[in-house]
Amino acid sequence: MTSHTAIPQLIGFVLEDQTELTLADLCRACATQANVVIELVDEGLIVPSGPTPEYWRFTGLHMQRALVALRLQEDLGVNLAGAALALQLLEELETLRSRLRVLEET
Repeated sequence: MTSHTAIPQLIGFVLEDQTELTLADLCRACATQANVVIELVDEGLIVPSGPTPEYWRFTGLHMQRALVALRLQEDLGVNLAGAALALQLLEELETLRSRLRVLEET
């Protein structure tokens, strides 16, 4: 007899830049409260479209940035200004890595 082990399935979806999330959606995705997301917006870490929180719309990129900022706060005790700087540096590093990959291909 052959033993078959069940393979667990991971169910999820990819959030693209075109995906629109409400404030409530972003809070659920990041497992945080609205006031925390509002602080991220106030600090300039994420910039939603829309005039006020009830009309704000976020993208998958906003969600990624929020998750990184929240993790920096929770894991390393970094304040929001520090998280903003870290995110900027991480993005610059990724840009440089992309440029390096292009140069290596030529």
